[in-house]
Amino acid sequence: MFSPSIQSLIEEKAGSFIIPASRIAFVEDENPLYHAFLILTKMKYSKIPVLDKNQKVVGLISLAMITDKMLTPDNIVIEPLSDLKVKDVMQTDFETINFAHTNLETQLHLLVDNPFVPVVNDNNIFQGLLTRREWIKAFNYVTHSIDDKYDITKKSKPSETN
Repeated sequence: MFSPSIQSLIEEKAGSFIIPASRIAFVEDENPLYHAFLILTKMKYSKIPVLDKNQKVVGLISLAMITDKMLTPDNIVIEPLSDLKVKDVMQTDFETINFAHTNLETQLHLLVDNPFVPVVNDNNIFQGLLTRREWIKAFNYVTHSIDDKYDITKKSKPSETN
């Protein structure tokens, strides 16, 4: 559980935790694999969300997942890029959160193991990404502003008697 003073400071920055969907590179599950390869390579992202035609998050795709399909024991082949669709390669076991129904602690726990978590609404429509980077920026804000807004004193330990 967060201390109330720290939670208050973090919540001041909570609106900036989500990078909106309009600013996120994504691919659709029916796209050819080469499309995801191009997006990931040109945008220099390691992993991006995969959406269906209804804008629901159905997976994640990474450059490593794609290159794995291109590797044979002795060679690198490009045929999978045009033969496969994103849905044939994407990761389907991943976390999402509904920001309106998720507390700060849950967000933080999810970001320990994930650099980002897709954010969805009540209809599971993609809203954006909650990123570890934005959370770290909020924590940085807390560490630099807590003394300006709160008086912090160290609690004394009960004296030990012999």
